[in-house]
Amino acid sequence: MSQSSDHKKLFWACFVALVATSFFFGLRSIVVPGLQSRFDLSGTQIGQVLGVGLWPFAFSIIIFSLIIDKIGYKAAACFAITAHTVAVIGTLIAIKTLSYSWLYLSTFLVAIANGTVEAFINPITATIFNREKSKWLNILHAGWPAGLALGAATGLLLGYAGLSLTVKFAVCLIPVVIYAILIMPRKFPVQERVAAGFTYRDMLREVGAFGFFIMAWLVVMGVGQIMNTSIDPVFSVGIAAAAALLTYFYTRSLGGWMFVLILITMPFLATTELGTDTWMAELLGADLPKMAGWVFVLVSIIMTVLRFYAGPIVHHFSPIGLLVISAALAIAGLLCLGFAPAQIMVLAAIVYAFGKTFLWSTTLGVVAEQFPKGGALTLNGVSAVGVLGMGILGAPLMGLYLDRGVDADLHAKEPALYQTVNGGPKKTMFGMSPSLNHEVVDHLAGEEASKVAAIINANKKAAFIRQSLLPSILLLSYLILFFYFKFRGGYRPQEMGGGGH
Repeated sequence: MSQSSDHKKLFWACFVALVATSFFFGLRSIVVPGLQSRFDLSGTQIGQVLGVGLWPFAFSIIIFSLIIDKIGYKAAACFAITAHTVAVIGTLIAIKTLSYSWLYLSTFLVAIANGTVEAFINPITATIFNREKSKWLNILHAGWPAGLALGAATGLLLGYAGLSLTVKFAVCLIPVVIYAILIMPRKFPVQERVAAGFTYRDMLREVGAFGFFIMAWLVVMGVGQIMNTSIDPVFSVGIAAAAALLTYFYTRSLGGWMFVLILITMPFLATTELGTDTWMAELLGADLPKMAGWVFVLVSIIMTVLRFYAGPIVHHFSPIGLLVISAALAIAGLLCLGFAPAQIMVLAAIVYAFGKTFLWSTTLGVVAEQFPKGGALTLNGVSAVGVLGMGILGAPLMGLYLDRGVDADLHAKEPALYQTVNGGPKKTMFGMSPSLNHEVVDHLAGEEASKVAAIINANKKAAFIRQSLLPSILLLSYLILFFYFKFRGGYRPQEMGGGGH
């Protein structure tokens, strides 16, 4: 069998592994209302559960990126398969016992498994298609929206059939089994950095002191969330500064400005895409209560198709030009989702889909092409920072603003009704947060139910408008990169060359 054929089989096995990771995500986004009602969670609490389904991803992706060249890709794959399996079992226990702790911990483990998958599929793809990294990383990451669509559609169809949350989450074992069967027989290549002779120190040098400062600070904040405690800002900055100093003494590198800029933008990018995805079905329910889930599926299908045909698009616009266009479209899409009447919400969601499609995958392509000596660490580090920033702050803050907005509007506009549905303050990572008594809300009828629904829906729409600030920051950053490359004669990938330092 030819090496090209082996590489293609390995690539598609990685593709299916990514589909399996986002299947969890897509299904969970559909069953959020059921989870919130079943466990009686505030918006901030459900935001924390959704957040912990993302940011621990960064722990595993950073750890495995640092050691994956030593332990091998297959060892990482075996760990991911095991973690995914245990996570599904833990979720089933949580649903049976109504244990918030089990729900939180099993969701945490899903994210660990997802990060491990990302840790090996990205460097494998960059290695076996090292002449067309942006193209093939975009195609690889078509697996993400494909899994979202499959997971969301599965959740919707099982819901129509009247099946329980237990059955819905048990189905998540199916894609895990499929990717395990495809991955295990494959032979994995030597990562291109290692093959070219560049050292471990060379890899760390690409990230530099500033890069490690950002990653270490976010990791410390993440540990604080795991321990359900507030981390003193001075302590977290001190730990991050110590990590940066150690990195500098070892590498004598602060990190390139371009890589640091990309790192800084990643939390905004992740919250624009993943944060909005997490809440999409819930937020669209403001205008499309019966179609919100299917609009989410439509958006995911559009993303899948566009990423499959990314090659000609990247070639025509260049990776940086494509990022500029994508950020502008994402701004327009989110504003449309916030302001558009119900009749054109589907069109607004499609505009948003076009905007977010290429942001993450093309950023990975830029990193792979501009910092090849960074190997798995630079390629996966940007994903880690994005998910950490979004999971620790992005998703919970979205829930917090929703809780506060609903609470304030109910208190001001319907004070008598407010006393009936007020669930009291609940402890969150941001302190005490207002909440609704969902058991009472679910049993409201007539005019009272309509009044509460109208206030909740208005605040859901406002969430999209707030989100539009994030791609605005991205647009400014990408314009800086666009003009930088323009003045240098155009965008060109960096050649790996030879190492042997």
